[in-house]
Amino acid sequence: MIPKTYKEIHLANRPEGTPANEDFAFVEKEIASPGEGEVLLKTLYLSVDPYMRGRMRDVKSYVAPFELNKAISGGVLAEVVESNSELLQKGDIVNGTLKWAEYTIAKADKVQKVDPTIAPITTRLGILGLTGLTAYFGLLDIGKPQPGETVVVSGAAGAVGSVVGQIAKLKGARAVGIAGSQEKIDYLINELGFDAAVNYKSDSFKEDLKNALPDGVDVYFDNVGGEVSDEVIFQLNNSARVVLCGTISSYNKPGGDIGPRIQWKFITTSSMMKGFTLGDYASDFKTGAADLGKWLQEGKLKYEETIVEGFENTPKAFFGLFEGSNLGKQLVKVADPEFAKL
Repeated sequence: MIPKTYKEIHLANRPEGTPANEDFAFVEKEIASPGEGEVLLKTLYLSVDPYMRGRMRDVKSYVAPFELNKAISGGVLAEVVESNSELLQKGDIVNGTLKWAEYTIAKADKVQKVDPTIAPITTRLGILGLTGLTAYFGLLDIGKPQPGETVVVSGAAGAVGSVVGQIAKLKGARAVGIAGSQEKIDYLINELGFDAAVNYKSDSFKEDLKNALPDGVDVYFDNVGGEVSDEVIFQLNNSARVVLCGTISSYNKPGGDIGPRIQWKFITTSSMMKGFTLGDYASDFKTGAADLGKWLQEGKLKYEETIVEGFENTPKAFFGLFEGSNLGKQLVKVADPEFAKL
């Protein structure tokens, strides 16, 4: 049964420093009927991602900031519960960039139908979705790992980093991960096949990192920035490539981030540093998705998901990203489907 009202999550304040509960507001609204070419969607899963923190600032970036007192948006898996379009019918599973809401109305041609027989539907928010594609294009197009080279990835136990390391191994490179707990270190080595992994929270991190890199660094996939990245950059080899994907260590620093001056290292090693966003590769998404799907079906890629239950716990799941509490992709389970058989 479709209820008369639903809740959505608004950005109530622009956080200064670490986001808190008071920066989010749960707003109740009435459910409307879909217009011509539209569908009413029941949210099943929400994706929470570090980049969303940047959109909470009112600054110019590659994507517009979230508006105050309006619903936050992100990757969503949903079920069609009412359709006014020939493109989709009741019970279809779709994904797209949608509101953080229990229900939402969307244009049918603005969401993508998901085939639940290919892989678990949650993979479309992770390894077969935007995070998997981020790892794929950033590593292969910018990093260009070669057999025998050393690839280092920070945030290695996260949704993007874990895929980066596995693809590096598929390309014949040596994969070294950086993560924040012994549990994650064990996971990277024993489950994902990383050649080495280092705990950045350890007092001996600098020494451990050097020991894990006897042949230096040829490719660094940077998800965190900060002091961790400073240490990796000091180990760059000649003609190294640094892929800038994220700087999660500084997202909650209101005064910005300050670190060593590293330009000299890139000059003396003839190295390259390049940032990117996934939108740079939009025209090639099908190619990346096909390769990721093939590798997953062949058992060459593994993934983990950290799933928080309950729409009301969405902010908590988001906070967990900055505490390092997630292993793999961070998701929120909002509801079970009503009509689809998964």
